[in-house]
Amino acid sequence: MAGVLSGKSGLVTGGGRGIGRAIALELGRHGANVAVGYSGNVETAESAVEELRAMDVDAMAVKGNVAVPDEVKPAIASVAERFGKIDFLVNNAGITRDRSLAKMEHPDWNAVINVNLHSIFNVTHEVVPFMLEQGFGRIVNISSVIGQMGNFGQANYATAKAGMIGFTKSAALEFARRGITVNCVAPGYTETEMVVAVPKEALDKVIARIPMGRLGKTEEMAQAVFFLIAYGDYITGQVIAVNGGMYM
Repeated sequence: MAGVLSGKSGLVTGGGRGIGRAIALELGRHGANVAVGYSGNVETAESAVEELRAMDVDAMAVKGNVAVPDEVKPAIASVAERFGKIDFLVNNAGITRDRSLAKMEHPDWNAVINVNLHSIFNVTHEVVPFMLEQGFGRIVNISSVIGQMGNFGQANYATAKAGMIGFTKSAALEFARRGITVNCVAPGYTETEMVVAVPKEALDKVIARIPMGRLGKTEEMAQAVFFLIAYGDYITGQVIAVNGGMYM
C-alpha cells in the first residue's frame, strides 16, 4: 500500500547523519522521494540514499554548503530537476562551536550563525519559488531547546536557533495564503553521536534536568517532522517542542 507521502518529494539538509538522517528515512518510509543534503561527508549521505532506495523511493545525495548562496542555488536546481518539484524542505543542517561568551572568538560566532541561521534563508529562498508555483509546500526548520532557554557556552548556537524561530513565524505569515506552511521542531537533548560522546558525568547532569529522565531518540524528532509534513495542513508558525519536558 502506498505511503501517505507517496508522490511527494523534497530535501533534508544535513540528512546524512543524526536527526537529519532519521528524518530522511522516516519520510522515505512513508513514500517520499528524498534528497539528502550534505557538505563534506559524502559517505554518510550516500549510505542514507542507499537505505532510502531500498524502501522503493527515489533518493539522491546533493552537495552544497548551506552557508554559501552560490553553492545552494545549483544544489536546489538539481533537486528540482531530479524530482520535477519540491514539496517539502527540512532545514536541519547545523554545527556547534561551544565556548563561554568571554572566550568566544569571532570565527566561532560567525561560523555557527552562518551555518545554522543564514542557511535557512539561503535554502528557503531558493526553494520557495517552486512551492509558490505549485501552490503547495511544507517547510520545517529544526531549531533546538537551546534556542528557547539558552545554555552556558552556547551563545552563538542559542542565538541562531532562536533566530530560526523568528524566521519561521515571519515566513509562515507571508506564505499562509499560498498553500505553504512553515513550522519549527525544537529537539531537546537527543541520542546523537555528538551528545553520546559527552563525558558520562556531564551527560548524567543533563538527563537529571529532563523530567522524563532520558535523552530523546532521533526517531522521535523525525516523527514530529513527518507529522507536520503529512498532516499539518492547518498548522503554521508553530514551534513543536520534543524535549521530554525540559522546557515548557
